[in-house]
Amino acid sequence: MEFQSSVFLPAGILLPKPGVDLTKWAVVACDQFTSQPEYWQAVEETVGDAPSTLRLILPEACLNAPDVSNRIEAVNAAMRRYLEEGLFQTLENAMLYVERTQSDGTTRRGLIGMVDLEQYDFTPGSGALVRATEGTVLERVPPRVQVRREAPVELPHVMLLIDDPNQTVIEPLTAEREAMEPLYAFDLQQGGGRLAGWRLTAPQIASAVSGLASLCRPEEQARKYGLKNAPPLLFAVGDGNHSLAAAKQCYEDLKKVTPPEQWSALPGRFALAEVVNCRDAALQFEPIHRVVSGIDPKALLNAFQAFYPEAFRGRGAGHCIEYICADESGALTVPNPAARLAAGTLQAFLDQYLQDHSGDIDYIHGAEVAERLGRQRGCIGFRLPAMEKEDLFKTVMADGVLPRKTFSMGHAQDKRYYMEARKIQ
Repeated sequence: MEFQSSVFLPAGILLPKPGVDLTKWAVVACDQFTSQPEYWQAVEETVGDAPSTLRLILPEACLNAPDVSNRIEAVNAAMRRYLEEGLFQTLENAMLYVERTQSDGTTRRGLIGMVDLEQYDFTPGSGALVRATEGTVLERVPPRVQVRREAPVELPHVMLLIDDPNQTVIEPLTAEREAMEPLYAFDLQQGGGRLAGWRLTAPQIASAVSGLASLCRPEEQARKYGLKNAPPLLFAVGDGNHSLAAAKQCYEDLKKVTPPEQWSALPGRFALAEVVNCRDAALQFEPIHRVVSGIDPKALLNAFQAFYPEAFRGRGAGHCIEYICADESGALTVPNPAARLAAGTLQAFLDQYLQDHSGDIDYIHGAEVAERLGRQRGCIGFRLPAMEKEDLFKTVMADGVLPRKTFSMGHAQDKRYYMEARKIQ
């Protein structure tokens, strides 16, 4: 089969050979539990000396460690050792259908293949088919480039979202599992739920690729979003944007030393990823709240109303943002907001306020935590409404990117676990 014009393609997927303890093999995305070293210590104790993706990644909590270069070399050495020892089996030209039973018992469905980095751009306002959902923090990219540059294999925690309200691409595969080759089914460690995967047949791959192409046809995008002349958006990066940005940077560096006619053959042109329908009922968009500390809450509230002269205390039409501090709680309403989302309205003010005044901002998961922290002296908490799934693609297409820290997709233990790999050298 040829998929030369496709954005998402089958890949040579590496899986551990039979006999490997998959519960020890798979570990959660490296950017989770960054402030909880006890989590990663528990993973270390669970894995022990067994083969594990723990040896093939660098937890984000270690990115600023003084010995980070040695850690990266140890990761690359482990990759080479696993390859030399024949620990992997290779599935050529493969796409996988996966089912992830989450910590709440619901099942999230996904499709694993590789995305063409030529079609990805994290620049705000880009018209690429694959785009970031929020602003990329450029200083977070170089450490990840350092990890990837000499790595012989990649392991993805990238999750690409499609907007498929009619469930035409991934969901039909659930009923077709009997025709697929079962690959794995096991419990994930540290409360991560359960993971099962199957290999698609050739006709199923062709159908999935065709279905993805249909989602970004101009008439389909116009029907869903009502935006005229807007470049089509197929994939919005839901998780792992900085890792994908690092892959993009490594590919751009390769292009500088490779003749253009050879770019399509570069393994580094592609990145392994999981595609998930943002309309999947198991995929929950949770708001990320804000707590500002080291400030005078009353002065900050007054500054908010000065920043938005039409804003008023209380609830009304427009963007309504709840606040909590030691002496009071209530709501601020901004009528006729310029931003599409309340997170954008609040973030624009906070960025300016903290540029002009002292204070620190924390991004908080959980309304109760935001309230508890906001009630401390010298602090104020802001609780934001959840973003509706149908707003995601339209907002990215209209505004370029979402405001920083707009939403989170589920709990940390429900993020992607490393399981599959792919050679990139």
